[in-house]
Amino acid sequence: MDLLNTLVDKGLRRELPTREEALAVLATSDDELLDVVAAAGKVRRHWFGRRVKLNYLVNLKSGLCPEDCSYCSQRLGSKADILKYTWLKPDEASQAAAAGLAGGAKRVCLVASGRGPTDRDVDRVSETIKAIKDQNEGVEVCACLGLLSDGQAERLREAGADAYNHNLNTSEGTYGDITTTHTYADRVDTVQKAHAAGLSACSGLIAGMGESDEDLVDVVYSLRELDPDSVPVNFLIPFEGTPLAKEWNLTPQRCLRILAMVRFVCPDVEVRIAGGREVHLRSMQPLALNLANSIFLGDYLTSEGQAGKADLEMIADAGFEVEGAGEVTLPEHRAAAGGGCGSHAGAGCGSHEGSGCGSHEGAGCGSHEGGGVCGTAGTAGTAGTAPEVPANEPRTDLVAVRRRGAGTDLAPNA
Repeated sequence: MDLLNTLVDKGLRRELPTREEALAVLATSDDELLDVVAAAGKVRRHWFGRRVKLNYLVNLKSGLCPEDCSYCSQRLGSKADILKYTWLKPDEASQAAAAGLAGGAKRVCLVASGRGPTDRDVDRVSETIKAIKDQNEGVEVCACLGLLSDGQAERLREAGADAYNHNLNTSEGTYGDITTTHTYADRVDTVQKAHAAGLSACSGLIAGMGESDEDLVDVVYSLRELDPDSVPVNFLIPFEGTPLAKEWNLTPQRCLRILAMVRFVCPDVEVRIAGGREVHLRSMQPLALNLANSIFLGDYLTSEGQAGKADLEMIADAGFEVEGAGEVTLPEHRAAAGGGCGSHAGAGCGSHEGSGCGSHEGAGCGSHEGGGVCGTAGTAGTAGTAPEVPANEPRTDLVAVRRRGAGTDLAPNA
């Protein structure tokens, strides 16, 4: 297919595709899907080989957020039956992080619900960062605390933070449809503050909220312009008790096309499969590793993920390898420049043309310690069986509220 050959050539040169080309990827047929995956896989392997970076979430403060983000189980007015607790102490957070690091994660993502941190909150997180780094040599720490005020990004950097996450989530044109308590411009400003402070910027999107192909392309092009080092791609988990509970718009094929489009638009950036991969990609998760070079290990913020052991087995069975602590994630030209999407030589992120973590609050699925791909205790049935659900029907059986790990007395899933 001429389109795919063109996109591969552009990806290897770090050249921005046209919007028409990006839209064409999303419009490909199921018969063409494996060709799309193979083409985007060439770009992924050129820049990242067969390495998969593992990231681990620690929810420092859960629930009771004053913002009204429609996708979020922690939002103002949410009726989702999630864990609610105030700030973890530094030693508690460090202990939670240790489980993920023992499972092979090289980055810990510290997340807290809320509009944005107070200066006291920054002090708390700074103490937590120090505790984690003192006990784990070489670990990367990313903070995700919402909208930043002036000077806060610098303080986090001084405390040892390596990165800051703040997702755009959707296109500027549709942002007001999902959130009214802050603006798209507020999110952009926070990503820019992280950049200016010398933090590695992490910013991504949520697919499946009823957006159009044009919206998806808009937000990915905006992300390229913002120049993050990491782009998490979340797939909406329609949590009961949230306004988007009935939005089941994704198929595994649609998810793969979205990931391929993101890879073509940001070829040399860390593309991370974040919340919702178990629910929407399901048995096609291994194919997605040909497109993304990064995933979250284990559970998410308020929902359960695939068992950590199953994640590691999936990576190995698909012919990939976990990225080691001593390996540099980004390609040499980006790492040497201190990050950036590097789409054109000397052009930074790309010519044309955030709160929320790499995994949005309602993300994830349920698989208990016994593992396998998703399934909740109440609906999974006996071992080796799965509920009979027609194709493309809502898979509410794959959504489970997190009941272990941070904020509980139970061991985390890692």
